[in-house]
Amino acid sequence: MKFAILAAGEGSRLAQEGVELPKPLVKIGGEAMIDRLIRIFEECGAESIHIITNNLTPLTQQHLRRLQETNPKIGLIVKTTPSSMHSFYELRQVMGDGKFCLTTVDTIFREEEFKRYIDAWKHSDEDGLMAVTDYIDDEKPLYIATDEELTITGFLDTEPQRYISGGIYALDEKSFAVIDKCIAEGQSRMRNFQRQLVKEGLKLKAYPFSKILDVDHASDIEKAEAFLSQR
Repeated sequence: MKFAILAAGEGSRLAQEGVELPKPLVKIGGEAMIDRLIRIFEECGAESIHIITNNLTPLTQQHLRRLQETNPKIGLIVKTTPSSMHSFYELRQVMGDGKFCLTTVDTIFREEEFKRYIDAWKHSDEDGLMAVTDYIDDEKPLYIATDEELTITGFLDTEPQRYISGGIYALDEKSFAVIDKCIAEGQSRMRNFQRQLVKEGLKLKAYPFSKILDVDHASDIEKAEAFLSQR
């Protein structure tokens, strides 16, 4: 199965709060966030790992190019994009058909839960399996509306629901026509792409994780380390 990482954001909030490294290279428990994702994806049997980063972070580019020298599974796009949805559009061009899992670079989860999630996706007949959590510690969460069977019925900004998006998206190639349409219509932001998936009639299920964190602020680094140290 294919994997992909959105790592083209500027990480401006971390920089403003004194974190010197680019977000993908920030270490959680002694391991850079992007290295952690690559390792976990390989343990899940990744056939390829496509990554997009921006033109503004040469340290990230250098790091990933060094990894490419010893890991032929890694594909790298260096391009500054206006939104994460546009970053996914760029990745879409090189990923090929079939099932894939796309994540943001700063999503922090328990490895065993993620591996169960990927196994569930490999055996799913849905068009998408979206990672969700009922742990809400986000300034602007994307709420996930579901029915009793966890079929996703909507992605909402302002109507609180039990679950929010965890920044982990398992989809198949049917999603490519949807991202193409979003770009053609001038849309932006991943949450609008997700709304379009529902509008286009794709069958999406929510997959609950016990907890998923994002690393947006310096204080989130400590939270993430404490979370992963728990057993």
